[in-house]
This record gives sequence, C-alpha cells and structure tokens, in this order.
Amino acid sequence: QESMGGTETILLVEDEESLRKLAFKILDKYGYFVIEATDGMDALEIVNREDHPAIDLLLTDVIMPKMGGKELSEKLLLKYPKAKVLYISGYTDNAIVNHGVLDEGVSLLQKPFSAQSLTQKVRDLLDKSQG
Repeated sequence: QESMGGTETILLVEDEESLRKLAFKILDKYGYFVIEATDGMDALEIVNREDHPAIDLLLTDVIMPKMGGKELSEKLLLKYPKAKVLYISGYTDNAIVNHGVLDEGVSLLQKPFSAQSLTQKVRDLLDKSQG
C-alpha cells in the first residue's frame, strides 16, 4: 500500500462535490498534497493566484460547466509543461475519443472509481518517464 502513495502536488478538479471530497480524502490519506477546484475556471484562478508548489498532476473531470478538462489541461500545461494529466469520466475511453472530446492515448479513470484504481492510476502516471 505504501508504494501507492506519494508527496506530489495534485490539482483535483471535479464539479461533483461528493466525488471531489472522496478523491481528496483518498489522495490526502496517501500523502499527496491536494489542491481542490470546482471547475476549470476555478482551477486556473487558483493556479494563477496562489503561491503553491508546481502541479505534478492534474486530476480533472472531462465534462464540467464553464471549462472542461481538456481545455483546462491545455492551459495548465502551458504553465506546468511537466505536469501529468488524468481525466475522470463516467464515459468510456471510446465514447470520449470518438466524440472528439479527448485525444486518443490520454489517461482516463472511469467513474465510479475505487481507492485502489485511483491511487494506482495516479502513481503509474507520475512514475511514467520523468524526463
């Protein structure tokens, strides 16, 4: 279980409060530093306003009011080019790719997710070529 944890900074963006709180609790328990935002606009405001450590991973819902996950990730990567992105969605990979919402090959975590699948995906992504 230890190996699933980390100390990286995660920007968690999810408009569904119960889900956001759940993900926060899980990641916080595993040692990550988690910054919460309710949507893409909120996330960018936080990132631009606060003096916080660089974002290592963006964990974001794909479909949100105001600004979706893809647009948010594009903007965030301009500021943190090394950041990894993990999308959360109630849809399958295929549905999202086929509708042009996301590009192929992106990392997607399906709702509802377990603590195990969340921490595993986050860790795998953070450990992927740090170069």
